[in-house]
Amino acid sequence: MQAGASQYVVTRSLYSEESFAEEHEKVYRHRKTALEHVKQYFCDARRAKNAVFSLLPIIGWLKIYRVKEWLLSDIVSGVSTGLVAVLQLAYCLLASLPPWYGLFSAFFPVVIYFFLGTSRHISVPFPVLCLMIGSVVTRLVPDEGPPANITGFEGLTKDEQRVLVASSVTFLLAMGILQVGFVVMYLSDTLVSGFTTAAAIHILVSQLKFVLGLQVPGISGPLSIIYIIFNKIQSTNVCDVVISLVIMAVVFVVKELNDRFKAKLPVPIPIEVIMTVIACGVSYAFDFRTKYGIDIVGHIPKRYESPVAPNLVIFQDTAVEAFPMAIVGFAVAFSVAKVYSVKHDYTIDGNQELIAFGVSNIFGASFKSFAASTALSRSAVQESTGGKTQIAGLLSAIIVMIVTLAVGFLLDPLPKQSVLGAVVIVNLKGMLMQFREIPYLWRRDKPDCQVVWLGTCIAAILLGLDLGLAAGLGVELLSVVLRAQPRCSVLANIHGTDIYKDRKDYVNIYEPEGVKIFRIPSPIFFANIEFFRSKLVEAVGFNPLRVLRKRNKALRLIRKLLKKGYLQWTSRGPIKESVELESNAEELVQPTDFKDLPARVDWNAELPANIIVPRVDLHSLVLDFAAVSFLDVSALKGLKAALKEFVRVEVDVYIVACDYILDKLHHCSFFDDEVQPSMFFLTLHDAVLHILDKH
Repeated sequence: MQAGASQYVVTRSLYSEESFAEEHEKVYRHRKTALEHVKQYFCDARRAKNAVFSLLPIIGWLKIYRVKEWLLSDIVSGVSTGLVAVLQLAYCLLASLPPWYGLFSAFFPVVIYFFLGTSRHISVPFPVLCLMIGSVVTRLVPDEGPPANITGFEGLTKDEQRVLVASSVTFLLAMGILQVGFVVMYLSDTLVSGFTTAAAIHILVSQLKFVLGLQVPGISGPLSIIYIIFNKIQSTNVCDVVISLVIMAVVFVVKELNDRFKAKLPVPIPIEVIMTVIACGVSYAFDFRTKYGIDIVGHIPKRYESPVAPNLVIFQDTAVEAFPMAIVGFAVAFSVAKVYSVKHDYTIDGNQELIAFGVSNIFGASFKSFAASTALSRSAVQESTGGKTQIAGLLSAIIVMIVTLAVGFLLDPLPKQSVLGAVVIVNLKGMLMQFREIPYLWRRDKPDCQVVWLGTCIAAILLGLDLGLAAGLGVELLSVVLRAQPRCSVLANIHGTDIYKDRKDYVNIYEPEGVKIFRIPSPIFFANIEFFRSKLVEAVGFNPLRVLRKRNKALRLIRKLLKKGYLQWTSRGPIKESVELESNAEELVQPTDFKDLPARVDWNAELPANIIVPRVDLHSLVLDFAAVSFLDVSALKGLKAALKEFVRVEVDVYIVACDYILDKLHHCSFFDDEVQPSMFFLTLHDAVLHILDKH
């Protein structure tokens, strides 16, 4: 290129893939075996160090912890989250367990997650998962009637039997998370947003029973959300409603002030803690339990219980139900962690989250806690009160431990349902505000908005989070398959350049006669190989397989006519003499064979005996594979069949710009006598120049 010029001139040889490989030596790169990778991984000190940091993320983030900037915020957030965690011991009621077991679930898994987790804001447990566990608990140990015939129930009270069921299901759930958690790595941001919004709505509705003071049994499944709303609505406790409304109003206003003046406030006002103390004092002074029938926290035993082994018989009875629980539990955890990591600009490790939640549940189940997954409400409290790192989560666990072992009696008069529901509902604001993403998605990607976001959200709301997540994954997979059907195009040369564009988009173009250039802008695999072949047939204007069958049928008829003397062969081809012979020969798809004929047949000339064969004006087909990054086995078979069909009707096929897949084609024995490496060219322009030179 000359200095100051806007044009460049290149002079080089015309390259096919074979000629380029002959002229330019390629560097041989040794591909390491699995054993070599293992040796390198474990024998490399730096890799070993990174592996330790990966398995123990606490080492990494503690090194960069900003004590002056973050510690006070973490303390306030940890105390606030811990007090809310104490309030949420009522979640045990959703799981049909004694209330104080909720404190176990807010302590043991949180401590393990502090060491193994990568998210800075999520907290446990998850109320919808509590509902799902509650349905299993009440099935095996019903409120009325004898429990299921399970070895290990002998000599246990009903509460102890239920705790054993819940802890065993949690252990099985942990195993399930470690097995199926990889599924959520493939959740799109749109699906995550719709799913977490639906989860927030489930939490909101589950808290209405507390706000209204209703006694609703633990249920889950399709349409359970509607049942929770309308069941026993007439038994609303007015005092619970008043307390909840007052707390919600105050907490909402103060949190808005925290957001507006966060630059001026050293730490956010811990309004949840303040309102908890006030509600506890007022309830004690006015004896809410006796006068208004409000359900209070009551006595909390000052102890932790001995660890227990899971029951294998319960594993067998609950394995089917544990699978969707594992999916939902980790999907919610990972989704919420992803939302907060994007909001606060840090990264999370999906594989490490998998390990963290699996180990947390195994450890917690051993100490009689139930399933741990992200609590949307507590995570929202931890984030909205200024939490910066997992230290806030550890402090919340310490608060829970202090309450469990020392000062639980101070919470005896606290109205657990109304205060719990109010705090939870207000802190769901951030998740519910994800509805604002709908207009943004609608303007930029209507299918993503209509199908994935709304489909996942509505399905999860109406069918439950387990079936809703399955429906969302199905819809997302369907949308991926539909979008994988590429917009194929026929290219033409832009005059005076080596540039090729869609012929429908430009006026000043050049298309060589008898040449068709076809482009597929996507990988080719089992889901779109037939689409590719149909679009290719549509682009060239004829079906090569049909033409091949017609030609072979015509050849059989010509041979019979020659044999019986009804045809004679001249320099201008076969000429009919007298009689026509009808043929009912079967259609053939093998290459046309002229070996016993005097000469080749010109298929574009007039044929004798009223033989009609579709005319093919195409002599060269160029396939632009620049955007084809991989081919699977189904695509290899389909592509090879398509190439052979064109070759057998005497159309030269050229494939260009396929560096990524050429090695794979050699490795998979793709080439034979008809499909040869010589049809592969380095660039599209090389192939076109070769065709022009040949014809």
